[in-house]
Amino acid sequence: MENSKRQDALNYHSMGRPGKIQVVPTKPYSTQRDLSLAYSPGVAIPCLEIEKNLQDAYEYTAKGNLVAVISNGTAVLGLGDIGALAGKPVMEGKGLLFKIFADIDVFDIEVDEKDPDKFIEVVKAIACTFGGINLEDIKAPECFDIEEKLKEALDIPIMHDDQHGTAIISGAALINALELVNKKIDEVRIVVNGAGASATACSNLYIRLGAKPENIVMVDSKGVISVRRTDLNSRKLPFATKLPCNTLAEAVAGCDVFLGLSVAGVLKPDMVKSMADNPIVFALANPNPEISYDEAIASRPDIIFATGRSDHPNQVNNVLGFPYIFRGAMDVRSTGINEEMKVAAALAIAALAKEPVPEVVTSAYETNNLSFGRQYIIPKPLDPRLLITVAPAVAKAAIDSGIARRPITDWDKYADELRQRMGLDNSLIHGLTEKAKENPKKVVFAEANHINMLKAAQLARTEKICIPILLGNEERIEKLLCDNCIEIEGIQIVNLRHDREEATRIRYAKMFAAKREREGMTFNEAYEKMFDRNYFGMMMVEAGDADAFITGVYTKYSDAIIPAIEIVGMREGLKHIGGMNIVNTKLGTFFFADTMVNNHPSKETMIDIAKLTYNAAKLFNTNPVMAMLSYSSFGERPFGSPAMIHEAIDFLHKNHPEMLIDGEMQVNFALDKDLRHEKFPFSKIDGLNVNTLIFPNLSSANICYKMMLEIGMSETIGPIQMGLNKPIHILNMESSVRDIFNMVTIAVIDAQVEEQKSKLKNS
Repeated sequence: MENSKRQDALNYHSMGRPGKIQVVPTKPYSTQRDLSLAYSPGVAIPCLEIEKNLQDAYEYTAKGNLVAVISNGTAVLGLGDIGALAGKPVMEGKGLLFKIFADIDVFDIEVDEKDPDKFIEVVKAIACTFGGINLEDIKAPECFDIEEKLKEALDIPIMHDDQHGTAIISGAALINALELVNKKIDEVRIVVNGAGASATACSNLYIRLGAKPENIVMVDSKGVISVRRTDLNSRKLPFATKLPCNTLAEAVAGCDVFLGLSVAGVLKPDMVKSMADNPIVFALANPNPEISYDEAIASRPDIIFATGRSDHPNQVNNVLGFPYIFRGAMDVRSTGINEEMKVAAALAIAALAKEPVPEVVTSAYETNNLSFGRQYIIPKPLDPRLLITVAPAVAKAAIDSGIARRPITDWDKYADELRQRMGLDNSLIHGLTEKAKENPKKVVFAEANHINMLKAAQLARTEKICIPILLGNEERIEKLLCDNCIEIEGIQIVNLRHDREEATRIRYAKMFAAKREREGMTFNEAYEKMFDRNYFGMMMVEAGDADAFITGVYTKYSDAIIPAIEIVGMREGLKHIGGMNIVNTKLGTFFFADTMVNNHPSKETMIDIAKLTYNAAKLFNTNPVMAMLSYSSFGERPFGSPAMIHEAIDFLHKNHPEMLIDGEMQVNFALDKDLRHEKFPFSKIDGLNVNTLIFPNLSSANICYKMMLEIGMSETIGPIQMGLNKPIHILNMESSVRDIFNMVTIAVIDAQVEEQKSKLKNS
């Protein structure tokens, strides 16, 4: 390793608190009462309950979410037998991965014992502490006996990840690679170079997936493991082949699949050239593969190639599996990890690679071209969908195979729980997405020559929440779709400037001119505006040719809101419109207003914003508890902005008693109901948790939610346009694909509500 990288690694592990993990309390501990419950005398109560029923340890302790990462340091990743303590940084790293990918707590335990029987006794003696055991970096062949004997003796999930993790991930990759080259697993010939723990586990799992044992040739440092050899131990003997080959080169000739779990450089370009058509090569030696990426690609243009490295496509990385396998196994309190669960994990990982890749993944890897194919046969390690894909598959396999002690019946609820564990709690938008799917609407994407708009349209179509209509030049859009591997089934592209749209432009211009004739609008002026995508697209909605409209990724808000007001207008009884953001935080979901429209609102504007936000929150199945914010509370500053808000609150209390709203108040009183009760017990919202914040001006609202986003305290949906007659929504210019998708979802719900209102009006 270069000196700079070496120092970076040492600094990373030593800076601040040494190491990579720590223990964090999960219960209050600030008072004497807290401490008496946490320890003596209160702790005796759960102790006695567990004494009566050992399974109650899952209810009263951290056992159910605690994994032991245990090693004796005899086979540390690429470093060999460096000893238990020297391997501790690796075990801590494994603990970090468990936590960040699956919210599983870990104690890393380094056992300074090489004798397998003694090592087994140590692990058995401490096993009751844990809900699962991850064996790590233990050399073969001892690792086989250690895992088998521990699985026989203990009734919790146990897995030697070096064996089974690689098997599961490479198995998923093999499933997809074979599909791409149109080969069947029971017909291909597989060469496995290496005969250690991983090689044995991979071969056994491939057989479970359908490979025939007689089609697998295993090679160790002495050559092909064949029936002609007399030096084979009990682990290698089952893989002894009858085929007339003795060297790796002879074995590889004509084979379909090469799996390398050995040393760098052992697979030569000429060997790859000798393989069958569309060869599949998994060169997984770490850190340098059996053949380099450049050599492999140069040797065969039809190759599908994978390594264990992150700097090449198709990284076979165990982190795709172990966090989620243990998560699923422990959530059903499985008594082990069986073959059915491993196969389920492999199939789930393989299936996920065929789904459209979310922007959070493409952004992390700085690419727009991730789609199922030769360069993408397995998901990327940072794909957040792995948790809600693999863990449920493993849990279900445990239940179906009869080793689960805590069955799951509501799988949607379980998926939501998994999202919440990782801060992926977006149950609100998830519920809205399901609602949108019930009655998809036609949504116009104004700026369809923007890549984020196209990706959002693809995602919305895939999720079946809308029928996208793309505005723009069809040749340019189709090129963008092709260049970025985006497929949108049944896509409609409308080139508003094309001659074939002349009749539509004339029709829209007549409607628009008639609507604005009292404001001086002529037909000619209206016709010219129909060459503007915002005017044309909004007229599609006004005319009933579409249900909703999305714009704003490179259009200024002021340029979009003017045609919106001119074409669809404000709702009856309103003099102002507003913008709202839904902000998801660890404390819950909040509604922020006005985040987009009114710079310095008057009393009348604040009243309209409050009414709009109240109705909008209701739309999202929320009972709004509202606070109008200021820099002072309840008349402390009887002038300026606080006085204006005070007057607005008086009006709302008198004229809209159904609204749970109060103010003016500082934000700490709004968010802390106990503090509010102590100081202002007379408040109309006394004892209630505020979920809706009305800000005194646009600056404070916009600054607040964007600051929360930038420091990682929240996720946001919006801005949601409030007060227009029809579903017209204007995005922020920096909107991501997920932002646009969320707004499309809301636009569809908005259109559904408008449709219901129209039916009621006409009935």
